[in-house]
Amino acid sequence: MAKLKMKSTVIEQKMIADGICSMWLDAKEIAVQAKPGQFISVYSNDKSRVLPRPISICEIDREKGTLRIVYRVVGKGTEEFSKAEAGDSFEILGPLGNGFPIEEAKGKKVLMIGGGIGVPPMLQTAKEIEGEAIIVSGYRNQDLFLKEELESAGTLFIATEDGSVGTKGNVVDAIRENQIEADMMFACGPKPMLRALKNYALEKGIPCWISMEEKMACGVGACLACVCQSKDVDSHSHVHNKRICKDGPVFLSTEVEL
Repeated sequence: MAKLKMKSTVIEQKMIADGICSMWLDAKEIAVQAKPGQFISVYSNDKSRVLPRPISICEIDREKGTLRIVYRVVGKGTEEFSKAEAGDSFEILGPLGNGFPIEEAKGKKVLMIGGGIGVPPMLQTAKEIEGEAIIVSGYRNQDLFLKEELESAGTLFIATEDGSVGTKGNVVDAIRENQIEADMMFACGPKPMLRALKNYALEKGIPCWISMEEKMACGVGACLACVCQSKDVDSHSHVHNKRICKDGPVFLSTEVEL
């Protein structure tokens, strides 16, 4: 799969929750190749910000040649992106990373878990699996971004930290409370959540693929800025490391140390 660097035009952008933006981009050459769980790197138009920002792909419309990214505004780069309007453009690189193993989900009951800004990549993943999609989304409060879209893509359960909607607590609390069973798990979110889900999957004896969030620099595996500790020795660095941007961001949970 070829990585492409291209100028991409903003089709639509809006704020969908407090500090959470949704942006549709015209990116035909990338959209036709992209898979659920992959990401793109978005470059700032301010040349003082050299490094791109890695952002998960939320939705793919291959017919229209468009991509949707949903991101949290956390720094100067994403603040710049959040001010863009239809017709503005950014340079992007993608598709990057390996994505979720959709082909292994065929005919199976798949539990997909997203926490915080790990929720967006679950949407396209749920839309593409040829099996039963059960989605558990974890939020801080009742600001439930992407709720309607997720409900249309599968059976949705919600956990909120403050208990305002669904299960009070985290995603594992919601899984246990609703006695959810599955053949396999896909997850994306903060490391403590992924660690808990890895342990849960081991307890239940089911395979779990996790998409790891990490600060990145190059996005193509050259700089080793986003390594995680792995069970096996990496052929590139010859140590117990894997590069999240290139070897991942999706790993079988038993392949990595959390």
